[in-house]
Amino acid sequence: PPAHRGREPRPSLPCLSLLLMSGVVAAVGLCRRLARRRLRSRPLLFAFLLEMFSTFQICACTNELSLLGNVEPKPHTALTLTYGFTVLHGLTLAGSACNPCGTLQPMWGGGTSLAVGGLKIAAQFVAALLARVVMHFIWSLEMVEPHLGALSQGCSSPMQTTEMQAFCIELLFSVVFQLAVLRAESVHPKYRVHLIALLITMLVYAGGNLTGAIFNPALAFSLHAECFYDKFLSYSLVYWIAPCLGNSCLCMFYLPWLSVS
Repeated sequence: PPAHRGREPRPSLPCLSLLLMSGVVAAVGLCRRLARRRLRSRPLLFAFLLEMFSTFQICACTNELSLLGNVEPKPHTALTLTYGFTVLHGLTLAGSACNPCGTLQPMWGGGTSLAVGGLKIAAQFVAALLARVVMHFIWSLEMVEPHLGALSQGCSSPMQTTEMQAFCIELLFSVVFQLAVLRAESVHPKYRVHLIALLITMLVYAGGNLTGAIFNPALAFSLHAECFYDKFLSYSLVYWIAPCLGNSCLCMFYLPWLSVS
């Protein structure tokens, strides 16, 4: 058609998206290395930046992955990418929680002070917002097909079930995930990242079409900020309160039993 004359064909979507996400991982790895070298003498700033960089990587990559859900064959491509990048995150972001729920556990057990824990949670939400801004800028360049119209979708709601069912799903998934993380602490790190990645992929497969299977308040805000603006009460209930409540129940009932046994 005449409207398309003179346009160069856009690159195939998986290749450029993979290149983009790989670039994010490389940039974050460089920033984390610089922070370790320069800020060891300033532990609070170091903890804040390390958590911010790590959470930025997860949020930015997941924002991009969320656009690849319709890549054929469905859902195999999306699930394979989810597993692969979860393993990559586990290998490159060791020592970072990247999840407010994961930060609450050591705070509950006394392993992390209230000040440091609050600082890390603040860093996670700052990174979530920053990742959204950066990815929206990249999407505005419309380099690949999924980026076309990505900014005009508004609240692309992941909640495809009732509010109560969505609440229960996110609560349950948060409990399962955090419990698996605790139980896997004794597993060798080389195998632990694959076990956690497999679990996340299974949870995404089981509940992704109902709630998005996010179970991470910071990531939920990064992916669906417009939905929090439009329907704050329902989205904060499902994507903030439910995973935090699930983690609190785990801390109240499982951690004391674990310490006794």
